[in-house]
Amino acid sequence: MNATKAALRSLARRWQVLQAEIDDLAAQLTPLVTAAVPQLVALPGIGIDTAGQLLVPAGDNPARLRTERSFARLCGVAPIPASSGRTGRHRLNRGGDRNANSALWRIALVRMHCHQPTKDYVACRTAQVLSKTEILRCLKRYLAREVNPRLLATVPMQTMAR
Repeated sequence: MNATKAALRSLARRWQVLQAEIDDLAAQLTPLVTAAVPQLVALPGIGIDTAGQLLVPAGDNPARLRTERSFARLCGVAPIPASSGRTGRHRLNRGGDRNANSALWRIALVRMHCHQPTKDYVACRTAQVLSKTEILRCLKRYLAREVNPRLLATVPMQTMAR
């Protein structure tokens, strides 16, 4: 019994230390991301962590972001035909930055639960007999289209000219 209490106490202390570290890092990250991409953070469903994750591939590859299609491909949300027989469908590109893809996935999930226009879109696409996976694919592609111009506004023009 004493060993269990000691283990639980140790875990609780470890959790408190890690939570304090998370809070400290979040306090440092918030002003940096907000200053870099305020128009991106203002969009519904996009927080500091997701905006930061989307900012990383944009900062690493500014010359590759000339169009929203290139950004979608960089994030791994460009559609690839995956048809067989009479069924015409698409799947997402498995390449690209997996963290940016994950950020778009989280934004899509948040919007599916909290953003009324997205809820309406999901209801419409569900009525068209699309699966949740296909709806998420479409939403992530739309989000890439919406996020790209806001990221391009933050990339310095001299970097784009190279």
